[in-house]
Amino acid sequence: MDFAPASIVDESKIDGNTPTMRLFALLEVIACKDQFFSLQSLVDELGLPKPTLHRMLQQLEGAGMIQRDGDGRQYSTGLRLRRMAENLLLNNTVHGARHGVLSQLVEEVGESCNITACTGSEVLYLDRVETAAPLRFHLRPGACIPLHCSASGKLFLTQMTPLQRRRLLTLAPLTRYTDKTLTAYEALDREIERVRRDGYATDNEEFLLGLRCIAVLVPAAGGKSNMAMALQVPTLRMTAAKALQCLPALQRAARSLANIELANGKGR
Repeated sequence: MDFAPASIVDESKIDGNTPTMRLFALLEVIACKDQFFSLQSLVDELGLPKPTLHRMLQQLEGAGMIQRDGDGRQYSTGLRLRRMAENLLLNNTVHGARHGVLSQLVEEVGESCNITACTGSEVLYLDRVETAAPLRFHLRPGACIPLHCSASGKLFLTQMTPLQRRRLLTLAPLTRYTDKTLTAYEALDREIERVRRDGYATDNEEFLLGLRCIAVLVPAAGGKSNMAMALQVPTLRMTAAKALQCLPALQRAARSLANIELANGKGR
């Protein structure tokens, strides 16, 4: 599943047999945008009459699908649309196949693992399988944690430009959760570059004291991915060096998830 997928509609024309379908087509265009947009920018992009687009945006805003931002002349996706996207991810029909891959990974590495996605400025837990070990952290599917202090979140941030990252993180301050949380943009930028170079990300007690995490992206045919596979373990049970030994297993599981997505038409 691409993080910023190519539009599946012709953005030069919003067409449809009914007003509802034309609204849906416009919503598809909007869902592909990774920045604020204005009425005028849509007019320039789509070539539709300004009054027509203004009326359609009003309808989408009234339904909670988009919202006004900035100076009130710009828009972004609304809470209702984001919640719909989260529910689709959580209740996907390939959930059983994904869960099977996750269960096999937990059996192999002996620690709790989860599948995550990016939603707004947070990481969403799509699925999780707990270890049988007595000492563990309980994080349920549907829970969200900040991007800047999670291994999965750092991976998603590598797929954005510095400007996109700064704009997104400005809306959600870099809250300090532990004394190891990165709260300076410059330090986080350096960490993002390291993650991009290494191909994996870590969270060494940056969100919760005593919790260590390592994560990899699930490959996507379009290049950018909105799914990650992560291992979480108490620091008392696993050193950072030992956690890195689990990286090959994580990468194999991530490739298996990519194959499932591709087989179900989501990786095209």
